Amino acid sequence: MWSRRCGLSLAAEKESNMIEQETHIRPNRTWLKVEWRELYEYRDLLWLMVRRDLVSKYKQTVLGPLWFIVQPLLTSLVFSVIFGRVAQIPTDGVPSYLFYLCGMLTWGYFSTNLTATATTFTTNAALFGKVYFPRFVIPLAATLSNLAALAIQFVTFAAFWLYFKTTNQAGFYHLDFSMCFLLPLVLVHVVALSLGVSLALSALSAKYRDFAHLLGFLTQLWLYATPVVYPLSQVPAKWRWVAWLNPLSAPTEAFRLALLGSGTVVPKGYALSVGLTVVLFMVGLLMFQRTARTFIDTV
Repeated sequence: MWSRRCGLSLAAEKESNMIEQETHIRPNRTWLKVEWRELYEYRDLLWLMVRRDLVSKYKQTVLGPLWFIVQPLLTSLVFSVIFGRVAQIPTDGVPSYLFYLCGMLTWGYFSTNLTATATTFTTNAALFGKVYFPRFVIPLAATLSNLAALAIQFVTFAAFWLYFKTTNQAGFYHLDFSMCFLLPLVLVHVVALSLGVSLALSALSAKYRDFAHLLGFLTQLWLYATPVVYPLSQVPAKWRWVAWLNPLSAPTEAFRLALLGSGTVVPKGYALSVGLTVVLFMVGLLMFQRTARTFIDTV
């Protein structure tokens, strides 16, 4: 009798422990909630996705990672010929090639993020339909992996900066050390802006495929609306407020001010850029969350 009671009590205790260890999986009932803790739990997957993007981007290419260097160099060369020699657009006393190469630091990173993440749902539909993980991992991994290309391009820019500095053009530009210490914050600004716009475009392209076809055209328009091929100082003062409505103008000019000492940075203009970036990031994140709940039925 005693052994039977002990057996019953042990069985009851075991059943109680099993009940306490049950895990309830429920669907996310609202798209307004972002599971940041869940994103942290999938940090290993995030790292694997970052490595995958770095390896697969230039796999089976002859130059490989050298494309990180070749692309901005060729683009800056074209800008120097067309806008510097032919159109003769002033560059605030900075060598034209160095001026455009500096502008390509922010623009190159921004445009690469748009291209890589604007079609997140359509290009990863097969993967999303097989296994669950936070969908935000994919665009975040692409944004982080592109930082490696930005670092290589920055080293290339530094090499040209030293070359021009040691030649007879040494007196045309200088480092602004007070702004150099703020460059990491400016980079965070560009990351948040590019990620917010990319999330919004990925949500729209999941439902309306037209945005995937319009992406190249929109990117070109954004390029000429950003002071990449011209300095902001060349924009008439009465129309300069329009340039500040472009949230990428302020970080582009901040990079030039820090690295070349020739950028135009106004506190009110930069504050407006930060405010627009926060709004775009939140709107893009909420649109992405909403689309992630039901996109598998429409893609």
